[in-house]
Amino acid sequence: MSSSEKVRASHILIKHQGSRRKSSWKDPDGRAISATTREEAVSQLQALRRDILSGDASFKDLASQHSHCSSAKRGGDLGSFGRGQMQKPFEEATFALKIGEISDIVDTDSGVHIIMRTG
Repeated sequence: MSSSEKVRASHILIKHQGSRRKSSWKDPDGRAISATTREEAVSQLQALRRDILSGDASFKDLASQHSHCSSAKRGGDLGSFGRGQMQKPFEEATFALKIGEISDIVDTDSGVHIIMRTG
């Protein structure tokens, strides 16, 4: 596989009632996640995205504080991946971004994400 077929990305994941796994490092028993609607998760993410785009906060800091993914401890960094390694909507959104760009809200079975392509 050539390097052009790989991307590197960071993300912020907010889980909600519709998420496949309703627990995370932030919410081990899943109580808060089970009480969060998709709409609430989306508006939380939109607020984080605004803070990043306005320069009020860094993607890395907000990922560390808010993301329900274990990648939070790496500032949301997922490392490099190729096609077929991530859920389809996530993969398509990431490959469509230019380096340094941040996606709109992306829905997967895991929850809702914003993705920043870093490589």
